[in-house]
Amino acid sequence: MMKKFILISIFILPLLLIGQYRPTDYILGKSSPQLKKSESDTPQGNSITDVIIDDNGTIWLGTSRGLSKSTDDGVSWTNYFNHPDFGADGIIALGYNEGEIWTTTGKSTEIAGGSSLPEGTGIKYSTDDGATWTSFNQPVDDPGDSSIAYGINTLRALPVTATVQNISYDIAFTEGTVWISSFAGGLRKSTDKGKTWQRVLLPPDNLNSISPEDTLSFTLQPVAGNFGDDNNLNHRLFSVVGIDDTTLYAGTAGGINKSTDNGVSWVKFSHQNQDKPISGNFITALSYNTATKSVWAASWKAEDQSENWGVSASFDEGESWETFLPGERAHNFGFKYFGSAFSPIKNDVFAPTDNGIYRSDDNGNTWVAPSVIVDDIDGESIKTKVFYSAATKRIDDDSTDVWIGSSKGLVRIRESNTAWNGQWRVIKAKLGEESTYAFPNPFSPNIDNGLVTIVFPVKSSSSNVSIRVFDFGMNLVRVIAQNKTANKNNKAEEFWNGKDESGRTVANGVYFYRVDINDDEPMYGKIMVLK
Repeated sequence: MMKKFILISIFILPLLLIGQYRPTDYILGKSSPQLKKSESDTPQGNSITDVIIDDNGTIWLGTSRGLSKSTDDGVSWTNYFNHPDFGADGIIALGYNEGEIWTTTGKSTEIAGGSSLPEGTGIKYSTDDGATWTSFNQPVDDPGDSSIAYGINTLRALPVTATVQNISYDIAFTEGTVWISSFAGGLRKSTDKGKTWQRVLLPPDNLNSISPEDTLSFTLQPVAGNFGDDNNLNHRLFSVVGIDDTTLYAGTAGGINKSTDNGVSWVKFSHQNQDKPISGNFITALSYNTATKSVWAASWKAEDQSENWGVSASFDEGESWETFLPGERAHNFGFKYFGSAFSPIKNDVFAPTDNGIYRSDDNGNTWVAPSVIVDDIDGESIKTKVFYSAATKRIDDDSTDVWIGSSKGLVRIRESNTAWNGQWRVIKAKLGEESTYAFPNPFSPNIDNGLVTIVFPVKSSSSNVSIRVFDFGMNLVRVIAQNKTANKNNKAEEFWNGKDESGRTVANGVYFYRVDINDDEPMYGKIMVLK
């Protein structure tokens, strides 16, 4: 028990970085106790952190309120929020491999002092299109797992005995192997479909490569603490992608690592060790473009002041990197292939960022974003510049659906060969009769136009609404609405800018809000603020 406490305290400081770099969006509001998957004409979450389209054309979403899927091009959705296998956990990562859909899940956990930390809650996969699921707990180590064998070496390794800060941000596949990446847990692999997991050794910060023939002396450890002084940014994992049967890339807070022997030997690419390097060492996302055989990275600024946020791509297997969209914080990538994914004649690259959804048809040299996104049928719009995910689905020879996940809803455009020219559709989650939620959640007052949206049901547009925000000690922070007439019928919303009554931006932490409508029973929700 003591070791678990020590591990949690070790990782509190880097949380401030984690909250900014990866959208681990969890709904912290009121949820239904009903434990079953549901059918709806919308997903259940509006913060769409991941989109995958499988070989059968099924659209899978990782959302702030769990997993959703559609088998009819978005007309209807199956939602797994509060399903027995998923509960109310958020979907952190999605992966698809040879007919299997994989997910990693997580939640926010309150700790002493009123702050919250991300916690990994497990890994699940389905071989029958989501009808049944095989579930595993988040991988942890025994307290005595303090060493790792590597070639001729036996090296010290920090045993990760807790699930707090041990959250799997990405998942990938090579032949016979599943890979997960997490901040505390590092890079891990399973060769028995998730039953057991092995730690994978990456180079420390002071080495650019490792192989089993090397004589090595370092500790597998992401941060310094009671276990030792090693503080390896390159052992803090956030992304991983499999290229073929034996080749994969792993993104850390210290750069990009490449292995061509299924994770045994590694070479590291960083902003400091190449003539044409990545823009920054904090790699929040990795993806592979089969059309140009190129690796794409969301390369964020880490600790070196010479680094910058941007998109980095390599067309020569990592030997050199081109950098694009300087200053932009990208979250993921998507590709539109002309021809086929296996034999494409050209392609578009999509880069969802904090400042819009960009696309390029010339390998990153020029980028274009839509000026506005408005549903062509009902006029619903996306009121955010923060986009997390993108994927495409070929409909016929003349049209392709581009699916885009944002912090405030799902978007689809059905287009032909002209970029951003087609019919827009905006899909937003619907509320149950007695539910409230806030998004994006966690919320940063420094991005996303500085606003978090609080959504709540009303019986009519003449409903009388009051909304108040409290801190963890239930002290009043801000009155958002006081006896205000609802701004919409059926589903209304109000906004909070993350400031208190004096106009000061609040500190990081968990905040509660209360919604009072007429004389009805009040509704409560939570908002996690991470600046």
